[in-house]
Amino acid sequence: MRIALFKTVKPKKFQYSPRFYDPAKEERARRRAALGLDKTLSKEENLRMKMESRWRRNTETQSSPYNKLRILIYATVVIVSLYAVFFTDMIETFLRAFGVGN
Repeated sequence: MRIALFKTVKPKKFQYSPRFYDPAKEERARRRAALGLDKTLSKEENLRMKMESRWRRNTETQSSPYNKLRILIYATVVIVSLYAVFFTDMIETFLRAFGVGN
């Protein structure tokens, strides 16, 4: 920084121009492009949209059978553990093994 005796240095100007972002307009443009009504997309953007729609479709179709199987396994484990606790003498055996009780 230089020192001037009789002249003051003007501050540097900050160049800021705000941009307007409209999410609804952007979503409409994406939908139009996905339907093929708008041909202004580049090859990369078109490929990205196709990949996104395929991935979304694949995750929806693949997840439901696995979720049903997972729920079935959890329910089986819960039922077997409840049976073991309430209808067998497993708790008493464990307590005797650790010296608690009779």
